[in-house]
Amino acid sequence: MNCPFCHHSDTRVLDSRAAEDGQSIRRRRQCPECGRRFSTVEQMQLSVSKRSGVVEPFDRSKVVQGVRKACKGRPVTEDQLARLGQEVEDAIRASGQTIVPSHAVGVAILGPLRELDEVAYLRFASVYRQFQSVEDFEAEIAALRAGSSSVVVSTS
Repeated sequence: MNCPFCHHSDTRVLDSRAAEDGQSIRRRRQCPECGRRFSTVEQMQLSVSKRSGVVEPFDRSKVVQGVRKACKGRPVTEDQLARLGQEVEDAIRASGQTIVPSHAVGVAILGPLRELDEVAYLRFASVYRQFQSVEDFEAEIAALRAGSSSVVVSTS
């Protein structure tokens, strides 16, 4: 780690602590060259593996943007969308993986979205699970009424 003051290439760690509910590490450092102290925050970099094989950094705003489309015209606030985005990121970080498949991101969205708004959930699930017929919608609605979530994925 380079010193931000004198740019010396070696610094000493004085103290390390978990921060943000264990999602990152805060380190207190000191430069042996100039003697100044500074803090760094280290956070696990999450990446998403797409179906095409492309790997890109996880972006919470993309999650919120996708859910916002499903919530269009529904009584859902920006604060609720932001909380949902945070819940999804927390769930993905809790998995302990640094590269998660895009499918896992979709699964992480479904639970909190269902709690937030069932109509938005049905809209999102219909695209995410690639509903092919009215029967797929009927099965998902029946699962919503029964209080469970089906895993309907049409193969036709």
